[in-house]
Amino acid sequence: MFGSLRLTVIEESGRRRIWEENLEMIDVHNLEASLGLHTYELAMNHLGDLTTEEITGMLMGTTVPSDLERGPSNFVRLNTSLPASLDWRDKGLVTEVKMQAFSAVGALEGQLNKSTGVLVSLSPQNLVDCSVKGGNAGCKGGFMSKAFHYVITNQGIDSDAGYPYVGKVSFKDDYAFIPEGDEVALREALASIGPIAVAIDASKSKFVFYRHGVYRDHTCTHKVNHGVLVVGYGTERQYDYWLVKNSWGVKYGDEGYIKMARNRHSQCGIARYACYPIM
Repeated sequence: MFGSLRLTVIEESGRRRIWEENLEMIDVHNLEASLGLHTYELAMNHLGDLTTEEITGMLMGTTVPSDLERGPSNFVRLNTSLPASLDWRDKGLVTEVKMQAFSAVGALEGQLNKSTGVLVSLSPQNLVDCSVKGGNAGCKGGFMSKAFHYVITNQGIDSDAGYPYVGKVSFKDDYAFIPEGDEVALREALASIGPIAVAIDASKSKFVFYRHGVYRDHTCTHKVNHGVLVVGYGTERQYDYWLVKNSWGVKYGDEGYIKMARNRHSQCGIARYACYPIM
C-alpha cells in the first residue's frame, strides 16, 4: 500500500513540475507579447500537466498515407471577388466543438447542411471504429481523404447521437484536394464550398496553449500531424488569419478555436493537404 502511495506522490510531483514549466513558458511569452513581440497570447489549459510527447500521442494522429493520390484537382477557380472576411458558424454550417472530432467529420457536416438544410452532428467514433477498412488506423491516426473514401464506400456515416445512417444523402463517389500549398485557392474554396478539412503541424507548445490573437509561429513546419477544420478567415490588427476549429474541447484556445496566420507561405502546412467531400 505504501509503495503505491509513494508512486502516486512521485507521479503528482512530476505532473506539478511539468505544469510549472509550461506555466513559466506561458508567462514569458505573454510578457513578450505585451511588449509587442508576438501577435497572440497563451493561457494555461486542461493539457498543462502533460508532456509534448503525451499530447502528440493522445491528440495528434494525422498521418499522410504513403499511397496518397491527389489526382487532377477538380476545384474550379473563382473569377469573382471574395468577401473580406468569412465565418461559416454564422451560416449554420458548423457544429459545436468536441473532443477529438475529426476535420473530415466537420467538412462532411458542413456539406450535409448545404445539401439538405439540416445541421447534424456526425460521429467521429464511427470513423475511428470502422474506417480502418478504408486505410486509416483507428485511434492511432488516419487522413482526411481516407475518411471520405470510407464514408463514400459505406454509403454514409452514423450521427453522433447514435441514430441510423444519415447517409445515403446524394454523396458522389468523389472528394477534391485544393492545389497544394495554394492559400488563394483555399480561400476561394472556403468562400464557395464551405468548411474545409486541413492537416497542420500542431506539435509546438505554443500551439497547445494558444489563447487568442493571430498565431504566427515561424518554428512550425509543413510536416503535418493533426487534422482540423478551417471555417472562416479574416484580418485582425492588420494580420490575416484562418479561423480554425480544433478538436480539443472548448477549454482549448478561444472556446475551441484558433486564428492561424494566413498568407505566410502556408504556415504549419495548413494549405498543403486541404480537401473537401463532394455531395
